[in-house]
This record gives sequence, structure tokens and C-alpha cells, in this order.
Amino acid sequence: MRFNQLSNLEREVLDEYRALLQNLTQLSTTIGTMANQPTSQTIDSLRLLERKTGLVSTLMKASVYSIILQQELHYEDVREANHAGSPPQASRQS
Repeated sequence: MRFNQLSNLEREVLDEYRALLQNLTQLSTTIGTMANQPTSQTIDSLRLLERKTGLVSTLMKASVYSIILQQELHYEDVREANHAGSPPQASRQS
């Protein structure tokens, strides 16, 4: 069967297999490179990666917390305005 005779779904599946093969080939090459490096160098690289990942995680948590806090303040302003019968005020800025 020729490639142009395949259905769209079959082509998509083959494309995913091609991408998977490329990723596995890249992974194999990376593992081979790491296997040839001294263990201490690999551990140092992993420690650096762990620190960077921790930093990104902390920044993400802080951003999510800030967004939630801003939404709560906005909804509080809206509730107060509705309760008082006046139009909502501009949202507070943090």
C-alpha cells in the first residue's frame, strides 16, 4: 500500500510513530553520551537541573497564588458593591 492511499488517521498514526522514533533515537544518543561521562559530572548536571526546576516550580506557585488572590479581591469588591447597591468599583491593584 502506498503512502498516498492511506487514510488521514493512518497517516497521523505513522507520523506519530516517526516522531516517536526520532525521540527514541535522540534519547539513545543522549544516554550514550551520558554513559561515557564521569558519574560526578552527570550528578552535577542533574543537581543544576534540579535547582532550576525548583526555581521554576516556586515561580509558578507564586504566580498562581497571585492570580487567585487578585481574583478573590476582585470578587470581594463586586460582592461589596452589590451588597451596597452601588456600581462595582475598579479592581484593586496589588
